[in-house]
Amino acid sequence: MAIIGAMRSSFAIAAFLFLAACSKPPAKLVVPEVYDVAFDTTQGPFTVEVSRAWAPRGADRFYELVNMRYFDEGRFFRVLPGFIAQFGVHKDFKVHVVWREFAIVDDPRKQDNLRGTLSFAQGGPGTRATEVFINLADNKVLDEQGFVPFARIVSGMDVPDKLYSGYGELGPEGKGPDSGRIEEEANEYLVPRFPKLDYIEHAKFVPRPQ
Repeated sequence: MAIIGAMRSSFAIAAFLFLAACSKPPAKLVVPEVYDVAFDTTQGPFTVEVSRAWAPRGADRFYELVNMRYFDEGRFFRVLPGFIAQFGVHKDFKVHVVWREFAIVDDPRKQDNLRGTLSFAQGGPGTRATEVFINLADNKVLDEQGFVPFARIVSGMDVPDKLYSGYGELGPEGKGPDSGRIEEEANEYLVPRFPKLDYIEHAKFVPRPQ
């Protein structure tokens, strides 16, 4: 009986160690100081260079989102020519409703919102989460409002200029998608009601040129 008890104890310890190993949190992502992301969209490709020196927390969050393919099939739901093109709502509202609550700490602004730069959207201090916009012009007004660039387009800047903008500003103020329903329903709302919206087919890391 003592031998059987010892064997049972050994099995229990082994099972405990196995379960403990399985329950360990995933290894922390190591984010390069500078990295490139290639976007394949319905209007063509463009490449973004991200710099932690510009905004480390923003760069880290963007890396995390690209790594989990968060942007794939996401719509450019707010495109205003000569101003911005906005994306960053996950295709599945059940995923987005969780991640939109994971706001990151603000970065101090080190770069201006110039044409081709990317910044996180925000609704006040400490609210940056997943939504990002591309500056389609030099937007000094956004500098004054505290928006912080973390990246810039290094090739394919003509692509964001071609994104479909016919729906105009977001509803309920404009005729575009309703901002509340975008957040709550994501592609289930956007795809059937706003079929002309361009979208991201894939966003993936690519090696930096030597």
